[in-house]
Amino acid sequence: MELRTGHVGLNVTDLDRSQAFYERVFGFEVQAKGDDADRRWVFLGSGRELLVTLWQQSEGRFPTAAPGLHHLSFQVDTAEEVLAAEAVLRDLGTTFRYDGVVPHGEGATSGGLFFLDPDGIRLEIYAPTGAQAAHAPTAGAPTCGFF
Repeated sequence: MELRTGHVGLNVTDLDRSQAFYERVFGFEVQAKGDDADRRWVFLGSGRELLVTLWQQSEGRFPTAAPGLHHLSFQVDTAEEVLAAEAVLRDLGTTFRYDGVVPHGEGATSGGLFFLDPDGIRLEIYAPTGAQAAHAPTAGAPTCGFF
């Protein structure tokens, strides 16, 4: 059996706000949506591929101290795409964990941005190359492990 990730479902507090964020930052398109008063959800993807589902069924902020999702990471092809995403995120007033693009570890060529969505869910956008000029913010551990 060969497995691969199908899609990721996230609980959100405000579907409209989160949908707008994920569409703008990642360029996702709506594939399906439910707007019943007590059952609001949206399926987001690229082309015909479903990537993220948002479910309005939570309150508060994402609890990073509780077991569960650590972070959600998206790979792009180039460092230029990471920088374009950074401009969008800054325009949205997004909370960054590190300032700008950082490598996945000291001396690594891969790296990207580490930030929070509107509900405090930890996200990453990275490219396989282009981050080697920056210093890793966490010595002796993967950058994505402790943000």
